[in-house]
Amino acid sequence: MVRVSDRPLPVGSLLRTAPPDRLAEVTAAHLRETSGADRVEVFLADLTMSTLRPVLEPDADLGGPLEQRCFGSQRPVIDSAPGRFTRVLLPLSTWGDRTGVLRVEFGRPVDHEATEQLAEIADELAVALRAADKDTDRYRRVQRRQRLTMAAELQWDLLPGRSLSGDRFLLAGGLEPAYAMYGDHYDWAVTGDRLTVTVLNGHGDGIEAALLTTIAVNAMRNARRSGAGIVEQAELASDAVYSRYAGNAHVATLLLEVDLESGEVAAVDAGSPRALIAKNGEIRAVTLDQQLPLGMFDDGRYEIQRFRLAAGDRLLIVSDGVHAAKPGGRPEYGESALLTALRRTRLQPPTEAVGTVIRGLREYHDGIDPEDDAVVVCLDWQR
Repeated sequence: MVRVSDRPLPVGSLLRTAPPDRLAEVTAAHLRETSGADRVEVFLADLTMSTLRPVLEPDADLGGPLEQRCFGSQRPVIDSAPGRFTRVLLPLSTWGDRTGVLRVEFGRPVDHEATEQLAEIADELAVALRAADKDTDRYRRVQRRQRLTMAAELQWDLLPGRSLSGDRFLLAGGLEPAYAMYGDHYDWAVTGDRLTVTVLNGHGDGIEAALLTTIAVNAMRNARRSGAGIVEQAELASDAVYSRYAGNAHVATLLLEVDLESGEVAAVDAGSPRALIAKNGEIRAVTLDQQLPLGMFDDGRYEIQRFRLAAGDRLLIVSDGVHAAKPGGRPEYGESALLTALRRTRLQPPTEAVGTVIRGLREYHDGIDPEDDAVVVCLDWQR
């Protein structure tokens, strides 16, 4: 029976002093030394969150069904063949943001205490991988199946993460197409009892659309990080975009600020992103008075509207690349196909629900290249 040493595990200290591109090797060596692991592999999710790609042996097989189950459920998975081997698969995530899976293989059984200690090591590795991402390209290279466009490179660097969780909410976002997106984007931040979420649909395409979105997002972040509410965030971003483009380009944006105590949502609807609330199989649109997109006119001013989330509500926010998509002259995706896709997500967490809606959008295009990129953000309000 495998037992990890009873002494405090120094893996956190080892990772903090390791070169940023060697975290997987340091973790593997530590596991072999302290727990007698025979083999170790670290898998990272690719940009589409559809495959798990190995770090230590890049030419080895992708993560299979067990790794995918661990990644999707965010729970340890134990696979054993009596007298032959035991594989322990552990999720790598930080604050609800899924990174990948740690797989540890032994030639003998593993007890519950050892599994818990291995999970602690996985948690330390996940935090270290997130911190190291700014100082090495190794992990980003693993995550890519092909080269990104320059616009997509800008957008991925601008994202806050792929998912986030708190005591009262679960949140996830997705972008499509992952390798060639343009101006659509999402952003979020949690501070104290406030969760701020924004979804943007930038004007134009290519690198110019990405630059436009970069200006808008950073202007909103600048206001938010100075303590400003969503009205001031919208107005500063609108002024910044107008001063650069003089009304010739603009950013349709939905800004939301969720009170994490009451579930009340303050909203500034400045354009095309749409919001839906699903609960118990029923879906309703969030009706807001649409105001002008950011940067359309000089000295733009915005007003707050309010609605409330109840326990069990699922809030889905989509850009016009989702709700207004009509490939090959078909009806808009948002008219009925989006609702069908959303109903399929009823038993899925937001991290999986986002993928389901995006796959539904791909299927709806049926081989036709999309005319616009797309953003999907899903928020579950738990109480």
